Amino acid sequence: MHQNRTKYPQKKMQMYQQLQELPNKYKVVALVRMEKVRSSQLLPLRKKFKGQVEIVSIKDKVAQKSLSTLKIPGLEKLAEKLVGQCVLMFTNMSPIRLNILLGKNKIMMAARGGDKASIDVVIKAGNTGITPGPILTDFKEAGVSTKIDQGTVWITKDSVAAKKGDTISAKLATLLSKLDVKAVEAGIVLNSALEEKIVYNQEELTVDLEKYRLAFAQAHQEALALSIEIGYVTKENVNIILSRAAQQARSLAIESGFLTEDTKESTIQRAHGQAKSLSTKLKNYSAQ
Repeated sequence: MHQNRTKYPQKKMQMYQQLQELPNKYKVVALVRMEKVRSSQLLPLRKKFKGQVEIVSIKDKVAQKSLSTLKIPGLEKLAEKLVGQCVLMFTNMSPIRLNILLGKNKIMMAARGGDKASIDVVIKAGNTGITPGPILTDFKEAGVSTKIDQGTVWITKDSVAAKKGDTISAKLATLLSKLDVKAVEAGIVLNSALEEKIVYNQEELTVDLEKYRLAFAQAHQEALALSIEIGYVTKENVNIILSRAAQQARSLAIESGFLTEDTKESTIQRAHGQAKSLSTKLKNYSAQ
């Protein structure tokens, strides 16, 4: 006969209690799915964001049950997304800023079979410390030149085992792991986040900083050009406007024959050129 369970593992009870408290302590609850994230990526983040972000690895059913009891608008909707292995992040910074900071804290990791190389994977020349054996075949297949010296395998020259974007085979991944060569840049991206009753999805949390930087730079250039054109003086454009006005005034003075210390030489040269041109035309007319 089935009996209702009255006792639960201590870790689950602690997690349940923690998830009861944290959503009320912080303004933002963010969700990270762990399908493409390795647990080793979380440790440096816990240290770096200590005091700013609390990171909790969760069990989906325990988390759903705990969060569903809280009367926080939007939290129930976020709890529905807790499927499989997930991590919750609690913070008072905006979720977009958190996502940007996570993007800036990528780390290089050992590749697994099927991963794509984030960089040109270079195996440096030198002593590998590995004893000869079947691994020599792996080196050969990877295009790495080797020799055996003093009972270990030496790489004779720097070799590129994979180009950026190449898919790394399981065999090459094992070889790179033995050589402690990290080929994959790994980062964490928020899947969704709750802030002030609103649940944001991954696309809404992703900001292309370079795109916005270029847009602001273009807007600044266009605003500067417009202010110069209409003569609207600011501290950024005053030197350009004064220089442009001085050049226009000088050109006008020369065109109208108004003599000043700055224009007299150019004005006389212009008058001389006009007189010479007129003289030539008169001569040609007389010759006819």
